[in-house]
Amino acid sequence: MSVRDEFWSIYREALPILLVALGGGLFAGLVLEEMIESVDRFPGLLVMIPVFLATRGNVYGALGGRISSGLHQGLIEPRFEWDDRLVNAVVASFINGIGISIVIGVITWLALLALGWEVAALYELVGIMLIAGVLTSIVLIFGLLALIFTGFTYGYDPDNLVGPIVTTLGDIFGMLFMLFSIWVVEVLA
Repeated sequence: MSVRDEFWSIYREALPILLVALGGGLFAGLVLEEMIESVDRFPGLLVMIPVFLATRGNVYGALGGRISSGLHQGLIEPRFEWDDRLVNAVVASFINGIGISIVIGVITWLALLALGWEVAALYELVGIMLIAGVLTSIVLIFGLLALIFTGFTYGYDPDNLVGPIVTTLGDIFGMLFMLFSIWVVEVLA
């Protein structure tokens, strides 16, 4: 395959998912608009949102990269079945996703305290991050695997799909679950 043919192949595979990612980003912005009222109730919330969304991409982008490499090397089959490599990658990503969510809440709280800014209670920020982190982790793991496996089965290069899939699923479900977790913490607090 020539360089030109390879370029067009990548472009054809990536363009549709990038267009879906654009729509997902716009949807996430609409959800953020709904969260604005909660900013007064939970000072520090807006500080956590970009960090939360960025870490979803970092943690689950790494998972997608490992799965993609495993598929290319023939070490992982594109189906949901017990495979030690797959299970280890999923468990590590889940633990990293939950752990970093808690760290985001704690560091945000400490940073805002150090700056002398108004900040919500530590348990509120950590609670919001923990609930949103668990829920997005579940959706991102299964959504990412399903889309990568399906794409690979139909001849798509998973390396072209991982980035846009992680970004889109992370933005959409990250914002939805963050809105949900705010509601849960408001009800419980």
